[in-house]
Amino acid sequence: MKFYSLNRNSAPVSFREAVLRGIAPDRGLYFPENIESLPASFIANLIAHSNAELAFHAMQQFTREDIPDEVLMEMVHEVLQFDFPLVSLTNEIAVLELFHGPTMAFKDVGARFMAQCMGYFASSGSKETTVLVATSGDTGGAVARGFLGVEGVKVVILYPSGKVSNIQEKQLTTLGQNITALEVNGTFDDCQQMVKNAFLDPDLTTKLQLTSANSINVARWLPQQFYYFIACKALEERSQPLVFSVPSGNFGNLCAGMVAQRLGLPIEHFIAATNINDTIPKFMKTGDYFAQPSSPTISNAMDVGDPSNFVRILELVDHDFDRLRKIFSSYSYTDKETRNAMKEIYKISGYVADPHGAVGYLGLKRFLQDHPEYYGVFLETAHPVKFLDVVEDTLGFKQSLPKQIADITKKEKKAIAVDSYKDVKEYLLLS
Repeated sequence: MKFYSLNRNSAPVSFREAVLRGIAPDRGLYFPENIESLPASFIANLIAHSNAELAFHAMQQFTREDIPDEVLMEMVHEVLQFDFPLVSLTNEIAVLELFHGPTMAFKDVGARFMAQCMGYFASSGSKETTVLVATSGDTGGAVARGFLGVEGVKVVILYPSGKVSNIQEKQLTTLGQNITALEVNGTFDDCQQMVKNAFLDPDLTTKLQLTSANSINVARWLPQQFYYFIACKALEERSQPLVFSVPSGNFGNLCAGMVAQRLGLPIEHFIAATNINDTIPKFMKTGDYFAQPSSPTISNAMDVGDPSNFVRILELVDHDFDRLRKIFSSYSYTDKETRNAMKEIYKISGYVADPHGAVGYLGLKRFLQDHPEYYGVFLETAHPVKFLDVVEDTLGFKQSLPKQIADITKKEKKAIAVDSYKDVKEYLLLS
């Protein structure tokens, strides 16, 4: 399969080239030329397959020309070394927990799969690759752990100073080895723009093999289908139409769900639940897209004013706004509403949700008011201890730290402060 640039001014490339480049020379995101539905008999009997088998079938058509089937199966087995529990909260609502990986965030899946791909490509003769990634929180830690010690790969993570939680910062600044953190005086959008600038800078691209581990990279984006397959497997006996509410920042997670829907999963509707960074909720009301500066919130991983992956969502529906509205809704919420939702979830079920999951719950609750015939699932994208101050302040009680979090809080932060793209470029050229 070939992948083409959504800006349509670059030649199509293989999966391998799309992964290694990250972004096309014309600054477009890569997108598969064709998405083939899986056999109806397979979709109707998900329960007969292991999670690794589901993941293999979800990815095979995208990778088969570059990764042998037996290698792909080994990769997905290695990626899926943890569970994705579906926890029932009410008769109409369940939460899908995506935080049981090594960094306790949903991005462990994509980061681990991409690291497997990069390690395989490096072993087949590629020159050393520099993975350049911007993070608004969990991406950095997941990428750092996923790529730690991978031969032939250096990782440079840009994160906004003072705008990630303490635990998130520790996860991306304490590992050392082939991982370096750059602490940017700015917002996530500034970090993301620096990454995009680097890919188009001939001073860098002629000397370095750069790629990105953000969800703009197809090897980070597409594997996020896995947990939608796993959830639908768990819900196979339910007869109600399914709706998934996804806490949304850069929109890679939700977009992967829509790819899984295209492959045949019986998901009727998606909800993009956002905080006050409401570019997409506004778009869904007017049909006009206006990027805006991001604003800080307690759900910081969603503090994105110009989500990169939304263009992929539009491509999935052939840029047909009416078609999009039939399968996609979007709502935004304030920090006050988010805190109240965390309290409500705990009151009705005893469940402790992090701020991002609480936003997902609010979006789902709003949708179900008008569509009570649906069964709803919202995604809990990070363990609540990663936002310890917010959770304890909101719910009024202390939480114990899981061992992997407790251990990392004792480590020393090591980061390089940068103020501009010039600083980033100088570091890359000299490192």
